[in-house]
Amino acid sequence: MNKNTIIVTGGAGYIGSHTIIELLTNTDFNVISIDNFSNSSPKIIDRIEKITGKKINNYNADLCDKNAIEKIFKQEENITGIIHFAAFKSVFESVVNPYKYYYNNINSLLNILECCLKYSVPNFIFSSSCSIYGNIKQLPVKEDTPFGKAESPYAYTKQIGEEIIKDYTIAYPQLQTIALRYFNPVGAHISGLIGELPINKANNLIPIITQTAIGKNEQMVVYGNTYPTRDGTCIRDYIHVTDIANAHIKALMYLIGHKNESGFSVFNLGTGSGVSVLEAIKAFEKVSGKKLNYTIGDKRPGDVIAIYSDTTKSEKKLHWKPQFSLEQMMETAWKWELEQAKELV
Repeated sequence: MNKNTIIVTGGAGYIGSHTIIELLTNTDFNVISIDNFSNSSPKIIDRIEKITGKKINNYNADLCDKNAIEKIFKQEENITGIIHFAAFKSVFESVVNPYKYYYNNINSLLNILECCLKYSVPNFIFSSSCSIYGNIKQLPVKEDTPFGKAESPYAYTKQIGEEIIKDYTIAYPQLQTIALRYFNPVGAHISGLIGELPINKANNLIPIITQTAIGKNEQMVVYGNTYPTRDGTCIRDYIHVTDIANAHIKALMYLIGHKNESGFSVFNLGTGSGVSVLEAIKAFEKVSGKKLNYTIGDKRPGDVIAIYSDTTKSEKKLHWKPQFSLEQMMETAWKWELEQAKELV
């Protein structure tokens, strides 16, 4: 009998690649990737194979092309679940180019959901974000915390995405869905062979830190130090990417085990504590022994002041708890940066 198949969209992306590794290492599913490498590299697929010793079939297809996606669903058999990562994700870029984000992130989601219905795929996991909560005053954030105004088009696509999925599960109860609201995924696989690899200019803090430390950037900018926080810089809930990947396995088994209490469930994925930009810089300097060259700049449009998660629900329902410390996040991110530097020698 053929194995059940899980399709991972954005499988060469940052979280997608780590999730494929955990699926291949810890489950018996047949795993398929769909990634057109618009913001990732084909070499990540090779790295996954090197780490796991297993071949990966990646379809180079644009999820906004419904015909191309339908061909994949027709070709693959026994698809039991979709983990949908593929989306553009830069807050800043979405502010300056909203069309790109609305067109790609919404259309790709609709196409995948339609294929789930047409080809009777019962389980769907959506890559959501803590950015959907906006600027909120009461911390930590719980799953039932009301959404604030989205601070960027990117965040709004995640709000809209969740509403679309919720409406689909009401209309089509055969579809069981979970939205995982990530806080701030960081770090890299412990092998150092894969990590965050933005094709365009890095916009996330940890890659900016490591790129500055290794000399790719002469200097990094801390965007604002007058926020109402303990040191004036923004506070985020950083969580290791492998912990995030493992949460997807837990969520998938939760759906397959028919434990979903409604057609659509949401879970926050975070550590439950906030770290400021300056604290993150100090943690990196401690583990790497490198002094970072940084300057204080103006605040950046779209940035939320402070946000961190209440982890009670994911611990109780999914039996999931983060394992990596802040120092381990920095160590693995630095190991990945050094690995990339070796390739250039």
